[in-house]
Amino acid sequence: MRYASKRPSDAPERALLKGLAAERRRFGYAASTIQVEERQPVVSTGPYAYVRHPMYSGALLLVAAMPLALGSWLGVFLIVPFLPILVWRILDEENFLERNLSGYAEYMRRVQYRLVPGVW
Repeated sequence: MRYASKRPSDAPERALLKGLAAERRRFGYAASTIQVEERQPVVSTGPYAYVRHPMYSGALLLVAAMPLALGSWLGVFLIVPFLPILVWRILDEENFLERNLSGYAEYMRRVQYRLVPGVW
């Protein structure tokens, strides 16, 4: 007769980390190089009209919601190391874009929130 393990499985956390790593490899959204192309416009429509970094907003939502969807409250704590890295990345990008992308400083004045509307 087989007995079930009393230790909860860490499979949801492993699945989450594996999925996030695969998405990073596939889309390269966490590339370390920021570059501005010649005549690159500042996009200020769609989700960019509400927050300056909607892709990072989605990433934050993914990191928060995926563990819950997988039934792992422990996985929610992945936000703890993720959030300071994300904030650093956003501030670094904005500093670069303000200096190198024409119209970005005006966009920053128009769209006040970086990540979450009404919060930050």
